[in-house]
Amino acid sequence: MTETAIFAGGCFWCMVSPFDQQPGIESVISGYTGGHTIDPTYEDVKSQLTGHTEAVKITFDPEMISYADLVEIYWQQTDPTDAMGQFMDRGSSYRPVIFVQNEEQRKAAEASKYLLQSSGKYSKPIVTTIEESCPFYEAEEEHQEFYRKNPERYQQEKVEREVYSTKQKMGQV
Repeated sequence: MTETAIFAGGCFWCMVSPFDQQPGIESVISGYTGGHTIDPTYEDVKSQLTGHTEAVKITFDPEMISYADLVEIYWQQTDPTDAMGQFMDRGSSYRPVIFVQNEEQRKAAEASKYLLQSSGKYSKPIVTTIEESCPFYEAEEEHQEFYRKNPERYQQEKVEREVYSTKQKMGQV
């Protein structure tokens, strides 16, 4: 029996690979969620007018990898102190959100967020929101498994994200 997890943390191109490569993951789908437009396109979401954020929907085997483990992987991919984007991706369509499917996921996400805030790792507050899941709309085929289909562009995005993250930690952004 599988379960799903939905995470938003900036550009979905960079959110697939860290999850896709874990044992127990059946699929990682790029898409849009959290907004008011039905069946939005990439261009619609990019306009910042749909209320949607780019996200990934992960189907996983909870006997091989737990939801709590997925949340821990999620924190390593995002800047949980930046409510209006992630790294060089700016705007509400890149906001960090954990979309929970049920009360168990909510408790796990809230406990993990509390531990992260209490850890002292960040001097700013953790602003990632934990919200009820909404309809999830799959992104166009060209956005699925982007890291495999466009390895050079993916590496460029990944490096830019890492550079931005380093500058951000040093207070240069």
